[in-house]
Amino acid sequence: MLGGGMAQIRNESSVVVKVGAVLDVSNGTVGIIGLSCINMALSDFYESHSHYKTRIQIIVRDSHKDVVTSAAHALDLIKNEEVQAIIGPITTMEANFVIQIGEKAHIPIVTFSATSPSLASLQSPYFFQISQIDSAQVKVITTIIQAFGWKQVIPIYIDNSFGEGLIPYLTNVLQQANIQVPYLSAISLSATDDAITDELYKIMTTIPTRVFIVHMSPNLGSKLFTLAKKIGMMGEGYVWIVTDSIANLFNSLNLNVWESMEGVIGVRTYIPRTKKLDDFGVRWKRKFISDNPTLVDINLNIFGIWAYDATIALAMAIEKVGIGNTKFGYNESNTLSNYYIPSFEKFGIAQNGEKLSEALSNARFKGLSGDFNVVDGKLQASIFEIINVIGNGEKRVGFWTPNKGLARNLDTKGLISNNSIYSSSKNDLGSIIWPGDIYSIPKGWEIPTIGKKLRIGVPVKKGDNYAEFVKVTYDHNTNKTDATGFCIDVFKAVVDVLPYALPYEFFRFAKPDGEMAGNYNDLIAQIYYGNYDAVVGDVTITANRSNYVDFTMPFTETGVSMVVSTKDNRKKNAWAFLKPLTWGLWVTSGCSFVFIGFVVWVLEHRINNNFRGPPSHQIGTSLWFSFSTMVYAHREKVVSNLGRFVVVVWIFVVLILVQSYTASLTSHLTVEKLSPTITDVNQLLKNKMNVGYLKGSFVYGILKNLSFSDSQLITYQSPGECHELFLKGSVNGGIDAAFLEAAYFKHFLGTYSCSKYVMVGPRYKTGGLGFAFPKGSPLVADISRAILNVTQGDKMRTIENAWFKEPSCLLSSSEISSYNNLGLESFWGLFLIAGIASLLALLIFMVTFIYQHKHIWLNNDPITSIWRRVCIFVKIFDQRDLNCHTFEKSENKNENSNNSHDDDLGAVEISLGTHCPPSPSSQTELNVSVHGDFSPNTVIDVEQ
Repeated sequence: MLGGGMAQIRNESSVVVKVGAVLDVSNGTVGIIGLSCINMALSDFYESHSHYKTRIQIIVRDSHKDVVTSAAHALDLIKNEEVQAIIGPITTMEANFVIQIGEKAHIPIVTFSATSPSLASLQSPYFFQISQIDSAQVKVITTIIQAFGWKQVIPIYIDNSFGEGLIPYLTNVLQQANIQVPYLSAISLSATDDAITDELYKIMTTIPTRVFIVHMSPNLGSKLFTLAKKIGMMGEGYVWIVTDSIANLFNSLNLNVWESMEGVIGVRTYIPRTKKLDDFGVRWKRKFISDNPTLVDINLNIFGIWAYDATIALAMAIEKVGIGNTKFGYNESNTLSNYYIPSFEKFGIAQNGEKLSEALSNARFKGLSGDFNVVDGKLQASIFEIINVIGNGEKRVGFWTPNKGLARNLDTKGLISNNSIYSSSKNDLGSIIWPGDIYSIPKGWEIPTIGKKLRIGVPVKKGDNYAEFVKVTYDHNTNKTDATGFCIDVFKAVVDVLPYALPYEFFRFAKPDGEMAGNYNDLIAQIYYGNYDAVVGDVTITANRSNYVDFTMPFTETGVSMVVSTKDNRKKNAWAFLKPLTWGLWVTSGCSFVFIGFVVWVLEHRINNNFRGPPSHQIGTSLWFSFSTMVYAHREKVVSNLGRFVVVVWIFVVLILVQSYTASLTSHLTVEKLSPTITDVNQLLKNKMNVGYLKGSFVYGILKNLSFSDSQLITYQSPGECHELFLKGSVNGGIDAAFLEAAYFKHFLGTYSCSKYVMVGPRYKTGGLGFAFPKGSPLVADISRAILNVTQGDKMRTIENAWFKEPSCLLSSSEISSYNNLGLESFWGLFLIAGIASLLALLIFMVTFIYQHKHIWLNNDPITSIWRRVCIFVKIFDQRDLNCHTFEKSENKNENSNNSHDDDLGAVEISLGTHCPPSPSSQTELNVSVHGDFSPNTVIDVEQ
């Protein structure tokens, strides 16, 4: 037993309050350092508070880290010394018993080193953990793992209540972050080097995970890392993260252990460096060396700091309770002890236990560790620091806070404010040297050196149904499964491009009779149940399946579409020649021919004998001339410049129109034009037609969601069976449509001509075909990248050509039935040009004609009405224009045969009647007599 000590500074009226300390002060540095800090705390506290009425007397008991000894000492301190509180014990296992004793005696149990969260489950109001509880760092570790993208971790912990106390909290938070824990490695405190080595070899050779979380005491941890380095587990590719149980005591490790731990990441509570802490460290070092001259290389650690603050808090609480109270005794109790130790069957209850616990809970001050604040018996600390072991030292690489996550520095992200975003990015950490002295981030897993091969499940198909995708053969003699097909070749090509070897073995998903042991959902479920490590085959990526497994990226096209048969829409009747043009274009073209004929007649009538004669002759000539331009067979000559201009423009229009009509008619009569027999899903539902789908496919769920009844759904197992069902049709028990995935549709068209089947309707989104792996599998990312390399190169085309026939077309229904009639919208520009040219020619002709005979219009004779003037213009228009060069030769001949006095006529006498003269087409000549000079004022009489 160790004797007690009392604060040196006291006055005569002080009340001495006994406090027990159950610590390991014979072998453990934590207990020795803690006791030293406790004594210094009392000395410092009462030196600065000399007026206080209470003084703590520490009564020390050495626990030797033994559970029974600790419990016995606690009972002794309560029964014989009547202590008002107990500081300690050191370990979690010791604390479990002492806490229960303290609760029965109503005295506070204050520990500064037992950090297991399992102690909080005792829910004792008299227990105070003045240390950082282990579960507080779980979120820090999880955020670090998320930052670097690792998907699996293996906790390695000490096999006792301290180690096991953290594991439930750790695995729960990791699983919430979709981080798998494939194995838990528990190592006994008394494990030999050989036992630890065997466990490490087991992990290295059978488990691919290379990210480890170590939670154990510094002594066992030192042994673990030394052996891990010896067998090669501290090299490139490995990740080691240690909890604060080791990180808090880095400065107590020897040089050999430091070298073995190079590249390790540690997490520990952040203690801000202050002048007060620095001054205390100097004073403590001097006093510790003076009190313990035989102990060398002992440094102050966080447990000593927590012991100092815990003692200050206890002294403040005792002073608060002691004001006006001079008795700190016990009341007798009949409480029986649960620990049957001689002479300790019964003990009393502390008179001020409840008040002291309440005062300790309300203690608030600025301690060496920062702001001292106890909530529900646990010390609150919100900031952790992340350190990296380098050589024989350490480097801080960042911080973590509950609200802000990772940060490289405390002052760069506004950690005090509440408006910054939680960070889980590795960019918010400093550079880290990983095991093996590398800076590149380890991927976190490797193929085990002696691990078992991947168990890959493959679907079994009946007969040769879709054997192009997957075909499984089973050798009963060797009990081996072999697989071939498009999906298998893709998988093998992907594995070949991986940067490492990936051993695997195929296993057929079948019953003993060879039939498939379920549908594809059942096959995927085998991964979830742990029967397979992966599934390779024609497995479609769906949302429901992704809830249970992780898929690689697809290696085929995506989507499900409806496939229907086609029909030939080629016209085979006598009126097929009308099909190339729309009725609007036919009518417009006909009207344009008539209009052009009229324009040419107007321009040529007065000067061209070909456009003169009886009305029927003139109409026929005009129409003949216009329509004959289609085949460029017009015989009539056009003599006027305006007429030639109109004809040239019109022939250009006719050329374009005729050539387009010829090409369209040729296409219409010779090219096969197909259209789907069914245009959309609603037509199938309305007419209650049957639809087909591949047996066992997830497409059944899509069809049910589209409101198809089970009576309309028919399964098939091969392209040939699907084709036969199409030939039968719904009337004969077949189908009128089938729903196929993109990969199957391509194969179906390769087997049967696309002139027979076509894809219609919307494409229902799916993920395509992919490979399935367990949730969080590290292989998914590497396989997906390898799939990109294969699909984007020539290898994929080679595989496709080896298994599938290339379809002659892969067109939708709109593309197959792509024939369109020529409409006016394609030619209105040409008709506009011809129309403008014709109207411009007419305008020029009319202006010229009116100008030449303006004297008729300007005649001021009041008896000559406008209507009569118009009739005169019409009469003149119907006359030949004898001044035109086309009539000069014939007129000269007439002059020689007629009387010459007609040339001297000076006036024309035209007798005007009350109505227009007979039709201009009459062959009767006008008798014209002229009296004097012809002027605009000359009276004109016209006689027939």
